[in-house]
Amino acid sequence: MRDELTIEAPVKDRGVLENLRAGDVIYLSGLVATARDEAYRRIAFMNEESPLSLEGWAIFHAGPIMKRVNNEWQCLSIGPTTSIRLESYSPSFIERTGASIIIGKGGMGRRTAEACRKHRAIYTVFPGGCGVLGASFVKKVLDVKWLELGIPEAMWILRVEKLGPLIVTIDATGRNLAEEVKSEAKSRINEALSTIREGLTKKRMHEKKP
Repeated sequence: MRDELTIEAPVKDRGVLENLRAGDVIYLSGLVATARDEAYRRIAFMNEESPLSLEGWAIFHAGPIMKRVNNEWQCLSIGPTTSIRLESYSPSFIERTGASIIIGKGGMGRRTAEACRKHRAIYTVFPGGCGVLGASFVKKVLDVKWLELGIPEAMWILRVEKLGPLIVTIDATGRNLAEEVKSEAKSRINEALSTIREGLTKKRMHEKKP
């Protein structure tokens, strides 16, 4: 694992992302937009234009808790939502928006990995269950788009400082750490089951002996 690195968003030089590898830990400062099911569906499925240019931006799969105080929004909690349910929309979303960093939870699949490779983007995971901690990194809520979708589904425009730790789970080469871990776990389970079956077979054979 490499040293921790702070990246500024929007990312202007994707060479910075190309130097990262799955398993690296980064922190993020700059501009972040939240987008989850409904925003993804509008852009990737219904072909609506994004309400602002997201080229090079970081996209947070999150449904934050927001409170309006004196005509300004305050972020009370923001944590990642499960990313895999956005898998079918992800390639089109990344292509249409030009987003460079995706932040979520739980890993994503083959289609997202291919989109990251093709468009030199990365997918990162932020620890789940840390919504209040996440809010502490939000220095200002700059704007909100598509508020008619409701607070969790709206696109929130945030300025963050040192948001993290973010673990690079899919890098710009398309390497998918989550899939590798699942494959390894499946292999170990199969090995364990094989050992158990072998032991049971030997036990039965022994019991049958006169």
